[in-house]
Amino acid sequence: MRLSFYGATGTVTGSKYLLDDGRAHTLIDCGLFQGFKQLRLRNWEPLPLSIKSLRAAILTHAHIDHSGYLPRLVKDGYAGPVYCTKATRDLCAILLPDAAHLQEEEARYANKRGFSKHAPALPLFTVEDAEKALRLLHTVDFEEPIQLSENSTARLLPAGHILGASMIMVDSAGKRVLFSGDLGRPNDPVMRPPSAVEHADVLVLESTYGDRRHSHENPETELSAHLSRALGRSGVVVIPAFAVGRVQTLLYLLARLKRQGLLKGVPVYLDSPMATDVTRLYQAYWKQHRLSAEDYRAACQVAEFVNSPDDSKALNEKRGPMIIISASGMATGGRVVHHLRAFAADPRNMVLFTGFQAGGTRGAAMVAGAKSIRIHG
Repeated sequence: MRLSFYGATGTVTGSKYLLDDGRAHTLIDCGLFQGFKQLRLRNWEPLPLSIKSLRAAILTHAHIDHSGYLPRLVKDGYAGPVYCTKATRDLCAILLPDAAHLQEEEARYANKRGFSKHAPALPLFTVEDAEKALRLLHTVDFEEPIQLSENSTARLLPAGHILGASMIMVDSAGKRVLFSGDLGRPNDPVMRPPSAVEHADVLVLESTYGDRRHSHENPETELSAHLSRALGRSGVVVIPAFAVGRVQTLLYLLARLKRQGLLKGVPVYLDSPMATDVTRLYQAYWKQHRLSAEDYRAACQVAEFVNSPDDSKALNEKRGPMIIISASGMATGGRVVHHLRAFAADPRNMVLFTGFQAGGTRGAAMVAGAKSIRIHG
């Protein structure tokens, strides 16, 4: 076997691994690079591999740094199967068209303002490319064998993390290679833990997990302490949060805090249509998470779901105390940027980060103590 690395190497985004077992080439994950400009520019470079030689692709999960390059791969000619779990397919059906829409909007904006070096500026991929990519998704159950070639089979193992998230175990000629994907925590408040793996000859571990230990502090206790500080001074708490996974954990924890009386008279707004759609999937895939039917209902009822752009803009005219949860998790774009512009400068308010911040993002700059950030120029 031969293993080649085309992403998530020296950085934590753009996951792409090529496995050549001597009979077939399989692409493991197909993610977009995010963060620093020099990384994002890699998305525009041709992949240094033969797309025609690919027999199959497999996704560990739906997050854009693992699936977001798929429409571009299809645009460049890939037409083979892409294996994933059913939940990953359903999440990709939400995430990939949205990513394509953002690409198209950025190109339109660049052409309107004339700041692109290219004339005209083009999107990395289009909504049509994303729809074509979705038609290539083939769903498999956890532990169901995928025949990659005469030599190799693959199985998807539960990884926790988000709905449908998998580790990928490849058996080939008596050897085992395990791709970790992104891993959930053993004691996550919402998702069930990753399955235990007894043996692999080679472990390809996402570099996000290579140099840290998770805190043992109760996230509910920690969240309560931060919210009490800001809400006690009638502040607005703006929470940039990943629409898939982190938003749902926040809703669950906020519902628990509301039952304890912490949020009395404090409105909570979920300003992310995508996160709203994702949250509804938790009912369909209840076996993959710990939430009871009652927990799920409470999580859905703790916040007012904001869908229209006008309602989102109206939030910026309100005053605290209140909580606004909005995508994106690293404050790279979307509605949360408008909320930061409206509220971040007031010291009574709080910007609360609840997830990993990749280098080169607004979120990473703020967490590192930046005194100012650039928004809309």
